[in-house]
Amino acid sequence: MPLVKAPKKAEPVWKEWDAKAQKAGLRHTIYSINGDEYTGEWLNNLRHGKGTFMWKKSKSIYEGDWKCGKRSGFGTYSVQDSNTGEYVKVYSGYWDNDKKHGYGTHFYSANEYYEGEWKCGKRCGWGRMYFANRDIYEGEWSEDKHSGQGMLCLANENRYEGSWKDGKKDGPGKFYYLDKGQLYEGVWIEDIPKCGTMIDFGRTEAPYPTKYPLPEVKVADPEGVLKEAQEYLLGDHN
Repeated sequence: MPLVKAPKKAEPVWKEWDAKAQKAGLRHTIYSINGDEYTGEWLNNLRHGKGTFMWKKSKSIYEGDWKCGKRSGFGTYSVQDSNTGEYVKVYSGYWDNDKKHGYGTHFYSANEYYEGEWKCGKRCGWGRMYFANRDIYEGEWSEDKHSGQGMLCLANENRYEGSWKDGKKDGPGKFYYLDKGQLYEGVWIEDIPKCGTMIDFGRTEAPYPTKYPLPEVKVADPEGVLKEAQEYLLGDHN
């Protein structure tokens, strides 16, 4: 018997068009209806891999890693300067699920920036903040605020070392008044020193020393009194 071949079944045209429309791998620039544009890699119709996204309305740009349509991995976000037209870096570091997450640097202005750890878009973990007034904070953060152990160095070189909570000095700490040659060591509650000792510290070398040395404390048991007061404050506050 002669061999009879069945005719090849033709695929509908729409299937071919649909296959061509699926975005996967490296593609040229894709434009959105609102004018946004993306150039880079795709997977299953989602931005995935290396790519650059430009927002038309905000005139901002992201260059870096993507995962399942969201910024994830290392990338840099920049905005366009309205005067010069040049792009100014805002954040460079790690992302996860479209938010700053991991180690990165955020520039708030030309002379104010933070470098350190992030979690879900907020400063969290260890980090260093350079303020516009030349103050520097280095230490722990939580929910975008100083929280935990940290050191604040003021522009005049005075500094605080100790505990923080919700962006305020809170708990045991030391404040070095290097301009006056004094040191306060004690307990702070919501940025206010509540109980501690003040002693001379480098007073002879200080640029603006106190006029007279601090007198000796005349209490029967100054250390016992201080300890009891600090334990009361810390226990009552916590």
